[in-house]
Amino acid sequence: MTLTTSPFASASEDDDHFQEECAVYGIFGSIDAAAHTALGLHALQHRGQEATGIVSADGKKFHQHRGLGHVGKNFGEENKSILDGLRGYAAIGHNRYATTGETALRNVQPLYADLEFGGFAICHNGNLTNALQLRRELVHNGSIFQSTTDTETILQLIARSRHRTVTDKLIDAMKQVDGAFALVCLTEESVIGMRDPYGVRPLVIGRIGDAYILTSETVALDIIGAEFIRDVEPGEMVVIDTKGLHSFFPFHKAPKRFCIFEYIYFARPDSTVEGHSVYAARKAIGAELAKESPVEADVIIPVPDSGVPSAIGYAAAAKTPFELGIIRNHYVGRTFIQPTDHVRHLGVKLKHNANPSAIAGKRVVLVDDSIVRGTTSTKIVEMVRQAGAKEVHMRIASPPTTHSCFYGVDTPERDKLLASRMTVEEMGKLIGVDSLAFISIDGLYRAMGEAGRSEDAPQYCDACFTGQYPIELSDWEDGTTNNQLSLLAAAS
Repeated sequence: MTLTTSPFASASEDDDHFQEECAVYGIFGSIDAAAHTALGLHALQHRGQEATGIVSADGKKFHQHRGLGHVGKNFGEENKSILDGLRGYAAIGHNRYATTGETALRNVQPLYADLEFGGFAICHNGNLTNALQLRRELVHNGSIFQSTTDTETILQLIARSRHRTVTDKLIDAMKQVDGAFALVCLTEESVIGMRDPYGVRPLVIGRIGDAYILTSETVALDIIGAEFIRDVEPGEMVVIDTKGLHSFFPFHKAPKRFCIFEYIYFARPDSTVEGHSVYAARKAIGAELAKESPVEADVIIPVPDSGVPSAIGYAAAAKTPFELGIIRNHYVGRTFIQPTDHVRHLGVKLKHNANPSAIAGKRVVLVDDSIVRGTTSTKIVEMVRQAGAKEVHMRIASPPTTHSCFYGVDTPERDKLLASRMTVEEMGKLIGVDSLAFISIDGLYRAMGEAGRSEDAPQYCDACFTGQYPIELSDWEDGTTNNQLSLLAAAS
Protein backbone atom coordinates (compact mmCIF):
# COMPACT_ATOMS: atom_id res chain seq x y z
CA MET A 1 0.00 0.00 0.00
CA THR A 2 1.09 3.56 -0.55
CA LEU A 3 0.98 6.60 1.68
CA THR A 4 -0.01 9.70 -0.25
CA THR A 5 -2.21 12.70 0.40
CA SER A 6 -5.07 12.04 -2.01
CA PRO A 7 -7.47 9.38 -0.77
CA PHE A 8 -8.73 6.85 -3.30
CA ALA A 9 -6.60 8.36 -6.06
CA SER A 10 -6.08 4.98 -7.65
CA ALA A 11 -9.62 3.92 -8.35
CA SER A 12 -10.49 4.35 -12.01
CA GLU A 13 -13.66 6.27 -12.73
CA ASP A 14 -14.48 3.92 -15.60
CA ASP A 15 -13.94 0.66 -13.73
CA ASP A 16 -17.02 -1.02 -12.28
CA HIS A 17 -15.14 -3.53 -10.14
CA PHE A 18 -12.95 -3.38 -7.08
CA GLN A 19 -9.31 -3.30 -8.12
CA GLU A 20 -6.91 -6.15 -7.58
CA GLU A 21 -5.03 -6.95 -4.45
CA CYS A 22 -1.40 -8.06 -4.56
CA ALA A 23 0.35 -11.40 -4.92
CA VAL A 24 3.17 -12.81 -2.81
CA TYR A 25 5.39 -15.81 -3.44
CA GLY A 26 8.33 -17.41 -1.66
CA ILE A 27 10.33 -20.60 -2.10
CA PHE A 28 13.18 -22.15 -0.13
CA GLY A 29 15.37 -25.10 -1.09
CA SER A 30 15.33 -25.12 -4.90
CA ILE A 31 18.14 -24.51 -7.37
CA ASP A 32 15.44 -23.03 -9.61
CA ALA A 33 14.09 -20.70 -6.91
CA ALA A 34 13.93 -17.55 -9.03
CA ALA A 35 12.46 -19.34 -12.07
CA HIS A 36 9.81 -20.99 -9.92
CA THR A 37 9.02 -17.62 -8.38
CA ALA A 38 8.62 -16.01 -11.81
CA LEU A 39 6.27 -18.80 -12.91
CA GLY A 40 4.29 -18.49 -9.70
CA LEU A 41 3.96 -14.75 -10.15
CA HIS A 42 2.82 -15.32 -13.73
CA ALA A 43 0.00 -17.53 -12.42
CA LEU A 44 -0.89 -14.73 -10.00
CA GLN A 45 -0.82 -11.95 -12.59
CA HIS A 46 -4.55 -11.37 -12.03
CA ARG A 47 -3.76 -10.04 -8.55
CA GLY A 48 -1.65 -7.17 -9.86
CA GLN A 49 -0.52 -5.90 -13.24
CA GLU A 50 1.35 -2.70 -12.53
CA ALA A 51 4.72 -3.97 -11.33
CA THR A 52 6.57 -7.05 -10.20
CA GLY A 53 9.79 -7.98 -8.44
CA ILE A 54 11.95 -10.86 -7.24
CA VAL A 55 14.71 -11.01 -4.62
CA SER A 56 16.85 -14.16 -4.33
CA ALA A 57 19.55 -15.35 -1.91
CA ASP A 58 22.45 -17.71 -2.55
CA GLY A 59 23.83 -17.87 0.99
CA LYS A 60 26.39 -15.13 0.38
CA LYS A 61 24.60 -12.41 -1.55
CA PHE A 62 21.13 -11.16 -2.34
CA HIS A 63 20.12 -10.49 -5.93
CA GLN A 64 17.11 -8.48 -7.02
CA HIS A 65 15.16 -7.17 -9.96
CA ARG A 66 12.09 -4.98 -9.67
CA GLY A 67 10.31 -3.48 -12.64
CA LEU A 68 7.14 -1.88 -13.90
CA GLY A 69 4.79 -3.93 -16.04
CA HIS A 70 3.80 -7.57 -16.22
CA VAL A 71 5.78 -10.59 -15.09
CA GLY A 72 6.48 -11.65 -18.68
CA LYS A 73 7.90 -8.26 -19.54
CA ASN A 74 10.37 -8.42 -16.65
CA PHE A 75 11.20 -12.12 -16.40
CA GLY A 76 10.23 -13.55 -19.79
CA GLU A 77 12.39 -15.15 -22.48
CA GLU A 78 13.48 -11.77 -23.83
CA ASN A 79 14.94 -10.94 -20.41
CA LYS A 80 16.36 -14.34 -19.61
CA SER A 81 19.61 -12.78 -18.44
CA ILE A 82 17.72 -11.02 -15.64
CA LEU A 83 16.31 -14.28 -14.36
CA ASP A 84 19.68 -16.01 -14.73
CA GLY A 85 21.20 -13.32 -12.54
CA LEU A 86 18.78 -14.06 -9.69
CA ARG A 87 20.92 -16.86 -8.30
CA GLY A 88 20.26 -18.86 -5.19
CA TYR A 89 18.26 -21.56 -3.46
CA ALA A 90 15.65 -19.17 -2.04
CA ALA A 91 13.59 -16.33 -3.48
CA ILE A 92 10.53 -14.20 -2.84
CA GLY A 93 8.41 -12.24 -5.31
CA HIS A 94 5.54 -9.81 -5.51
CA ASN A 95 2.96 -8.53 -8.00
CA ARG A 96 1.61 -5.07 -7.43
CA TYR A 97 -1.93 -4.20 -8.46
CA ALA A 98 -2.62 -1.67 -11.19
CA THR A 99 -3.64 1.86 -10.18
CA THR A 100 -3.55 5.39 -11.50
CA GLY A 101 -1.68 6.65 -8.47
CA GLU A 102 2.06 7.11 -8.24
CA THR A 103 3.93 4.65 -10.42
CA ALA A 104 7.45 4.60 -9.08
CA LEU A 105 10.12 1.92 -8.89
CA ARG A 106 10.78 2.84 -5.27
CA ASN A 107 7.35 1.43 -4.37
CA VAL A 108 7.78 -1.90 -6.17
CA GLN A 109 8.23 -4.89 -3.89
CA PRO A 110 9.91 -6.91 -2.51
CA LEU A 111 11.61 -4.22 -0.45
CA TYR A 112 15.18 -5.01 0.58
CA ALA A 113 17.39 -3.59 3.33
CA ASP A 114 20.75 -4.36 4.93
CA LEU A 115 19.97 -4.57 8.64
CA GLU A 116 22.08 -5.26 11.71
CA PHE A 117 21.69 -9.02 11.34
CA GLY A 118 22.19 -9.06 7.55
CA GLY A 119 20.09 -8.73 4.42
CA PHE A 120 16.32 -8.83 4.68
CA ALA A 121 13.62 -8.64 1.99
CA ILE A 122 9.87 -8.43 2.47
CA CYS A 123 6.69 -8.40 0.38
CA HIS A 124 3.19 -7.77 1.61
CA ASN A 125 -0.42 -8.25 0.57
CA GLY A 126 -2.79 -6.24 2.72
CA ASN A 127 -3.04 -2.87 4.40
CA LEU A 128 -1.82 -1.61 7.77
CA THR A 129 -4.55 0.54 9.27
CA ASN A 130 -2.22 2.39 11.66
CA ALA A 131 0.60 2.89 9.14
CA LEU A 132 0.34 6.68 9.12
CA GLN A 133 0.57 6.87 12.90
CA LEU A 134 3.57 4.55 12.94
CA ARG A 135 5.29 6.36 10.10
CA ARG A 136 4.82 9.72 11.80
CA GLU A 137 6.37 8.38 15.01
CA LEU A 138 9.25 6.71 13.17
CA VAL A 139 10.10 9.85 11.20
CA HIS A 140 9.95 11.89 14.42
CA ASN A 141 12.49 9.50 15.92
CA GLY A 142 14.86 9.79 12.97
CA SER A 143 13.80 7.10 10.50
CA ILE A 144 14.37 7.89 6.83
CA PHE A 145 11.86 6.41 4.39
CA GLN A 146 12.76 5.63 0.79
CA SER A 147 9.25 4.69 -0.40
CA THR A 148 5.66 5.62 0.26
CA THR A 149 4.54 2.09 1.11
CA ASP A 150 3.24 0.89 4.44
CA THR A 151 5.42 -2.18 3.89
CA GLU A 152 8.49 -0.03 4.55
CA THR A 153 7.01 0.79 7.94
CA ILE A 154 7.44 -2.89 8.80
CA LEU A 155 11.09 -2.75 7.71
CA GLN A 156 11.70 0.29 9.91
CA LEU A 157 10.09 -1.41 12.91
CA ILE A 158 12.24 -4.51 12.39
CA ALA A 159 15.38 -2.38 12.15
CA ARG A 160 14.58 -0.64 15.45
CA SER A 161 13.60 -3.77 17.37
CA ARG A 162 15.79 -4.62 20.38
CA HIS A 163 15.06 -8.32 20.12
CA ARG A 164 17.87 -10.67 19.19
CA THR A 165 16.72 -13.02 16.43
CA VAL A 166 15.25 -12.17 13.04
CA THR A 167 11.99 -13.93 13.85
CA ASP A 168 11.65 -12.17 17.21
CA LYS A 169 12.31 -8.82 15.54
CA LEU A 170 9.63 -9.55 12.94
CA ILE A 171 7.14 -10.61 15.62
CA ASP A 172 7.95 -7.50 17.64
CA ALA A 173 7.32 -5.34 14.56
CA MET A 174 4.04 -7.00 13.60
CA LYS A 175 2.66 -6.78 17.13
CA GLN A 176 2.84 -3.00 16.75
CA VAL A 177 0.70 -2.87 13.61
CA ASP A 178 -3.03 -3.05 13.02
CA GLY A 179 -4.54 -4.25 9.78
CA ALA A 180 -4.63 -7.14 7.36
CA PHE A 181 -1.44 -8.73 6.11
CA ALA A 182 0.00 -11.77 4.41
CA LEU A 183 3.80 -11.43 4.48
CA VAL A 184 6.60 -13.34 2.82
CA CYS A 185 10.14 -12.47 3.92
CA LEU A 186 13.63 -13.58 2.90
CA THR A 187 16.74 -13.75 5.04
CA GLU A 188 20.16 -15.24 4.35
CA GLU A 189 19.01 -18.51 5.89
CA SER A 190 15.24 -18.72 5.60
CA VAL A 191 11.93 -17.77 4.04
CA ILE A 192 9.30 -16.58 6.52
CA GLY A 193 5.56 -16.28 6.06
CA MET A 194 2.98 -14.67 8.33
CA ARG A 195 -0.77 -13.94 8.35
CA ASP A 196 -2.63 -11.47 10.51
CA PRO A 197 -4.63 -12.96 13.41
CA TYR A 198 -7.92 -12.52 11.53
CA GLY A 199 -6.62 -14.22 8.39
CA VAL A 200 -8.14 -11.60 6.08
CA ARG A 201 -5.66 -12.12 3.22
CA PRO A 202 -4.80 -15.58 1.85
CA LEU A 203 -1.50 -17.45 2.15
CA VAL A 204 -0.91 -21.13 1.36
CA ILE A 205 1.91 -23.64 1.78
CA GLY A 206 3.10 -25.97 -0.98
CA ARG A 207 5.98 -28.32 -1.67
CA ILE A 208 7.93 -29.47 -4.71
CA GLY A 209 10.63 -32.03 -4.01
CA ASP A 210 12.49 -30.81 -0.93
CA ALA A 211 11.50 -27.17 -1.46
CA TYR A 212 8.68 -25.44 0.42
CA ILE A 213 6.60 -22.65 -1.09
CA LEU A 214 4.50 -19.84 0.37
CA THR A 215 2.09 -18.06 -1.96
CA SER A 216 -1.25 -16.28 -2.27
CA GLU A 217 -3.17 -18.94 -4.20
CA THR A 218 -2.91 -22.61 -5.13
CA VAL A 219 -2.69 -21.81 -8.88
CA ALA A 220 0.86 -20.62 -8.22
CA LEU A 221 1.64 -24.14 -7.02
CA ASP A 222 -0.10 -25.83 -9.94
CA ILE A 223 1.98 -24.02 -12.55
CA ILE A 224 5.20 -25.70 -11.35
CA GLY A 225 3.64 -29.02 -10.36
CA ALA A 226 3.94 -28.39 -6.63
CA GLU A 227 1.79 -30.12 -4.03
CA PHE A 228 -0.63 -28.09 -1.91
CA ILE A 229 0.04 -28.77 1.78
CA ARG A 230 -2.30 -26.43 3.66
CA ASP A 231 -3.25 -22.83 4.33
CA VAL A 232 -1.13 -20.78 6.69
CA GLU A 233 -3.42 -20.36 9.67
CA PRO A 234 -4.61 -16.93 10.83
CA GLY A 235 -2.02 -15.52 13.23
CA GLU A 236 0.54 -18.15 12.24
CA MET A 237 4.19 -17.57 11.37
CA VAL A 238 6.00 -20.25 9.37
CA VAL A 239 9.78 -20.36 9.04
CA ILE A 240 11.34 -22.45 6.28
CA ASP A 241 15.05 -23.24 6.50
CA THR A 242 17.45 -26.12 5.91
CA LYS A 243 15.82 -28.04 8.77
CA GLY A 244 12.35 -27.86 7.23
CA LEU A 245 9.17 -25.97 8.04
CA HIS A 246 8.52 -24.63 11.53
CA SER A 247 5.23 -23.20 12.80
CA PHE A 248 4.66 -20.58 15.50
CA PHE A 249 1.61 -18.71 16.79
CA PRO A 250 2.93 -15.44 18.25
CA PHE A 251 -0.35 -13.47 18.31
CA HIS A 252 -3.41 -13.57 20.53
CA LYS A 253 -6.13 -15.67 18.94
CA ALA A 254 -8.79 -13.67 17.09
CA PRO A 255 -12.01 -14.66 15.31
CA LYS A 256 -11.37 -15.71 11.73
CA ARG A 257 -12.42 -13.13 9.14
CA PHE A 258 -11.24 -14.27 5.72
CA CYS A 259 -12.18 -11.85 2.92
CA ILE A 260 -15.36 -13.20 1.33
CA PHE A 261 -14.70 -11.12 -1.80
CA GLU A 262 -11.88 -13.53 -2.69
CA TYR A 263 -14.59 -16.04 -3.61
CA ILE A 264 -16.71 -13.49 -5.46
CA TYR A 265 -14.04 -11.84 -7.60
CA PHE A 266 -10.38 -11.70 -6.59
CA ALA A 267 -9.09 -15.26 -6.59
CA ARG A 268 -8.63 -17.20 -9.81
CA PRO A 269 -11.51 -19.65 -10.40
CA ASP A 270 -9.14 -22.62 -10.50
CA SER A 271 -7.70 -21.84 -7.05
CA THR A 272 -8.65 -23.53 -3.82
CA VAL A 273 -8.76 -21.00 -0.98
CA GLU A 274 -9.41 -21.78 2.68
CA GLY A 275 -10.71 -25.22 1.76
CA HIS A 276 -13.14 -24.01 -0.92
CA SER A 277 -12.87 -24.34 -4.68
CA VAL A 278 -13.32 -20.79 -5.95
CA TYR A 279 -15.07 -22.03 -9.08
CA ALA A 280 -17.50 -24.19 -7.10
CA ALA A 281 -18.15 -21.31 -4.69
CA ARG A 282 -19.03 -18.94 -7.53
CA LYS A 283 -21.37 -21.49 -9.12
CA ALA A 284 -23.05 -21.99 -5.73
CA ILE A 285 -23.45 -18.22 -5.33
CA GLY A 286 -25.10 -18.07 -8.75
CA ALA A 287 -27.45 -20.93 -7.88
CA GLU A 288 -28.46 -19.25 -4.61
CA LEU A 289 -29.01 -15.99 -6.47
CA ALA A 290 -31.38 -17.75 -8.88
CA LYS A 291 -33.38 -19.15 -5.96
CA GLU A 292 -33.62 -15.75 -4.28
CA SER A 293 -34.32 -13.64 -7.36
CA PRO A 294 -35.93 -15.67 -10.16
CA VAL A 295 -37.19 -13.98 -13.31
CA GLU A 296 -38.85 -15.28 -16.49
CA ALA A 297 -36.10 -15.25 -19.13
CA ASP A 298 -34.95 -16.95 -22.31
CA VAL A 299 -31.21 -16.83 -21.75
CA ILE A 300 -28.63 -16.31 -18.98
CA ILE A 301 -25.59 -14.30 -20.07
CA PRO A 302 -22.48 -13.60 -17.97
CA VAL A 303 -20.61 -10.32 -17.93
CA PRO A 304 -17.17 -11.76 -18.68
CA ASP A 305 -14.95 -12.90 -17.28
CA SER A 306 -15.68 -12.76 -13.56
CA GLY A 307 -19.43 -13.30 -13.99
CA VAL A 308 -19.09 -16.60 -15.88
CA PRO A 309 -19.09 -19.19 -13.04
CA SER A 310 -21.97 -17.48 -11.22
CA ALA A 311 -23.94 -17.31 -14.46
CA ILE A 312 -23.40 -21.03 -15.01
CA GLY A 313 -24.73 -21.70 -11.51
CA TYR A 314 -27.68 -19.35 -12.06
CA ALA A 315 -28.58 -20.94 -15.40
CA ALA A 316 -28.46 -24.45 -13.96
CA ALA A 317 -30.66 -23.54 -10.99
CA ALA A 318 -33.08 -21.56 -13.18
CA LYS A 319 -33.17 -24.30 -15.84
CA THR A 320 -32.56 -21.61 -18.44
CA PRO A 321 -30.01 -21.77 -21.30
CA PHE A 322 -26.59 -20.27 -20.72
CA GLU A 323 -25.05 -18.37 -23.62
CA LEU A 324 -21.96 -16.25 -24.23
CA GLY A 325 -23.90 -13.20 -25.27
CA ILE A 326 -21.04 -10.82 -24.50
CA ILE A 327 -17.55 -11.47 -25.83
CA ARG A 328 -14.53 -9.97 -24.10
CA ASN A 329 -11.46 -8.67 -25.92
CA HIS A 330 -8.52 -9.86 -23.82
CA TYR A 331 -5.95 -7.77 -25.67
CA VAL A 332 -6.94 -4.31 -24.48
CA GLY A 333 -4.74 -2.66 -21.88
CA ARG A 334 -5.82 -0.11 -19.30
CA THR A 335 -3.81 2.65 -20.99
CA PHE A 336 -5.42 2.46 -24.41
CA ILE A 337 -5.53 5.96 -25.90
CA GLN A 338 -8.98 7.56 -25.90
CA PRO A 339 -8.42 10.88 -27.68
CA THR A 340 -11.97 12.24 -27.79
CA ASP A 341 -15.02 12.19 -25.57
CA HIS A 342 -16.89 10.28 -28.27
CA VAL A 343 -14.28 7.51 -28.35
CA ARG A 344 -14.16 7.49 -24.56
CA HIS A 345 -17.93 6.97 -24.48
CA LEU A 346 -17.54 3.96 -26.73
CA GLY A 347 -14.69 2.62 -24.63
CA VAL A 348 -16.69 -0.28 -23.18
CA LYS A 349 -16.64 -1.90 -26.64
CA LEU A 350 -12.86 -2.02 -26.46
CA LYS A 351 -13.30 -4.67 -23.78
CA HIS A 352 -16.76 -6.13 -24.46
CA ASN A 353 -18.95 -6.63 -27.50
CA ALA A 354 -22.45 -8.05 -27.76
CA ASN A 355 -23.14 -11.29 -29.61
CA PRO A 356 -26.49 -10.53 -31.34
CA SER A 357 -27.16 -14.16 -32.30
CA ALA A 358 -27.52 -15.03 -28.60
CA ILE A 359 -29.45 -11.88 -27.66
CA ALA A 360 -31.82 -10.61 -30.36
CA GLY A 361 -35.50 -10.95 -29.47
CA LYS A 362 -34.80 -12.61 -26.12
CA ARG A 363 -35.44 -11.87 -22.46
CA VAL A 364 -31.91 -11.65 -21.10
CA VAL A 365 -30.55 -12.05 -17.57
CA LEU A 366 -27.09 -10.53 -17.20
CA VAL A 367 -25.06 -11.98 -14.32
CA ASP A 368 -22.12 -10.02 -12.92
CA ASP A 369 -20.06 -10.32 -9.75
CA SER A 370 -20.60 -6.79 -8.39
CA ILE A 371 -21.57 -3.21 -9.09
CA VAL A 372 -19.25 -0.52 -7.75
CA ARG A 373 -19.96 2.76 -9.55
CA GLY A 374 -22.41 1.45 -12.13
CA THR A 375 -20.51 2.97 -15.05
CA THR A 376 -19.65 -0.21 -16.93
CA SER A 377 -22.99 -1.84 -16.08
CA THR A 378 -24.88 1.04 -17.68
CA LYS A 379 -22.87 0.77 -20.90
CA ILE A 380 -23.21 -3.01 -21.08
CA VAL A 381 -26.99 -2.85 -20.61
CA GLU A 382 -27.21 -0.27 -23.38
CA MET A 383 -25.06 -2.46 -25.63
CA VAL A 384 -27.26 -5.53 -24.98
CA ARG A 385 -30.41 -3.56 -25.77
CA GLN A 386 -28.85 -2.33 -29.02
CA ALA A 387 -28.17 -5.97 -29.89
CA GLY A 388 -31.92 -6.56 -29.85
CA ALA A 389 -32.72 -7.83 -26.35
CA LYS A 390 -36.45 -7.86 -25.64
CA GLU A 391 -35.90 -7.43 -21.89
CA VAL A 392 -32.74 -6.96 -19.82
CA HIS A 393 -32.58 -8.08 -16.21
CA MET A 394 -29.43 -7.95 -14.10
CA ARG A 395 -28.50 -10.25 -11.22
CA ILE A 396 -25.45 -9.55 -9.07
CA ALA A 397 -23.50 -12.33 -7.32
CA SER A 398 -22.70 -10.19 -4.28
CA PRO A 399 -24.71 -7.98 -1.93
CA PRO A 400 -24.75 -4.23 -2.62
CA THR A 401 -21.31 -2.73 -2.06
CA THR A 402 -21.98 0.06 0.41
CA HIS A 403 -18.63 0.57 2.17
CA SER A 404 -14.98 0.95 1.24
CA CYS A 405 -12.34 -1.66 2.02
CA PHE A 406 -9.51 -0.71 4.38
CA TYR A 407 -7.70 -4.04 4.32
CA GLY A 408 -5.79 -4.14 1.06
CA VAL A 409 -8.30 -3.73 -1.77
CA ASP A 410 -8.33 -0.63 -3.96
CA THR A 411 -11.85 0.81 -3.65
CA PRO A 412 -13.49 4.15 -4.33
CA GLU A 413 -14.44 6.46 -1.49
CA ARG A 414 -17.85 5.64 -0.11
CA ASP A 415 -19.84 8.41 -1.78
CA LYS A 416 -18.76 7.03 -5.17
CA LEU A 417 -20.18 3.60 -4.39
CA LEU A 418 -23.54 3.48 -6.12
CA ALA A 419 -25.17 1.31 -3.47
CA SER A 420 -24.18 3.68 -0.68
CA ARG A 421 -26.41 6.44 -2.03
CA MET A 422 -29.18 4.66 -3.98
CA THR A 423 -31.77 2.00 -3.36
CA VAL A 424 -31.70 -1.12 -5.53
CA GLU A 425 -34.71 0.22 -7.43
CA GLU A 426 -32.95 3.54 -8.07
CA MET A 427 -29.82 1.71 -9.21
CA GLY A 428 -31.85 -0.36 -11.64
CA LYS A 429 -33.38 2.75 -13.19
CA LEU A 430 -29.99 4.39 -13.54
CA ILE A 431 -28.43 1.33 -15.16
CA GLY A 432 -31.44 0.91 -17.45
CA VAL A 433 -32.56 -2.64 -16.64
CA ASP A 434 -36.06 -4.04 -16.37
CA SER A 435 -35.13 -5.47 -12.97
CA LEU A 436 -32.07 -5.56 -10.73
CA ALA A 437 -31.39 -7.88 -7.79
CA PHE A 438 -28.39 -8.71 -5.61
CA ILE A 439 -27.79 -11.85 -3.60
CA SER A 440 -28.59 -11.28 0.07
CA ILE A 441 -25.84 -11.38 2.66
CA ASP A 442 -27.39 -14.51 4.19
CA GLY A 443 -27.71 -16.04 0.72
CA LEU A 444 -24.01 -15.40 0.14
CA TYR A 445 -23.17 -17.19 3.37
CA ARG A 446 -25.49 -20.07 2.52
CA ALA A 447 -23.70 -20.47 -0.79
CA MET A 448 -20.46 -20.77 1.18
CA GLY A 449 -21.91 -23.63 3.19
CA GLU A 450 -23.02 -21.64 6.23
CA ALA A 451 -26.53 -21.56 7.65
CA GLY A 452 -26.43 -17.79 7.27
CA ARG A 453 -24.48 -14.83 8.56
CA SER A 454 -23.89 -14.65 12.29
CA GLU A 455 -24.61 -11.02 13.16
CA ASP A 456 -22.53 -11.01 16.35
CA ALA A 457 -19.58 -12.92 14.91
CA PRO A 458 -19.64 -13.07 11.10
CA GLN A 459 -17.64 -15.94 9.66
CA TYR A 460 -15.95 -13.75 7.01
CA CYS A 461 -14.82 -10.19 6.53
CA ASP A 462 -17.77 -8.68 4.69
CA ALA A 463 -17.26 -5.03 5.67
CA CYS A 464 -17.69 -3.80 2.09
CA PHE A 465 -21.30 -5.01 2.30
CA THR A 466 -22.11 -4.45 5.97
CA GLY A 467 -19.76 -1.75 7.27
CA GLN A 468 -18.78 -4.11 10.10
CA TYR A 469 -14.98 -3.75 10.16
CA PRO A 470 -13.26 -6.49 12.18
CA ILE A 471 -9.90 -4.71 12.63
CA GLU A 472 -9.36 -1.35 14.26
CA LEU A 473 -9.09 1.57 11.82
CA SER A 474 -6.63 3.57 13.91
CA ASP A 475 -5.60 6.12 11.29
CA TRP A 476 -9.22 7.16 10.82
CA GLU A 477 -10.33 7.11 14.43
CA ASP A 478 -7.63 9.48 15.66
CA GLY A 479 -8.07 11.94 12.79
CA THR A 480 -4.80 11.06 11.04
CA THR A 481 -6.81 10.84 7.85
CA ASN A 482 -10.41 11.70 7.09
CA ASN A 483 -10.93 9.00 4.48
CA GLN A 484 -9.41 5.70 3.47
CA LEU A 485 -5.63 5.68 3.52
CA SER A 486 -4.42 6.29 0.14
CA LEU A 487 -2.07 3.59 0.85
CA LEU A 488 -4.29 2.36 -1.94
CA ALA A 489 -3.03 4.97 -4.36
CA ALA A 490 0.14 3.47 -5.68
CA ALA A 491 1.26 0.14 -4.34
CA SER A 492 0.37 -2.88 -2.32
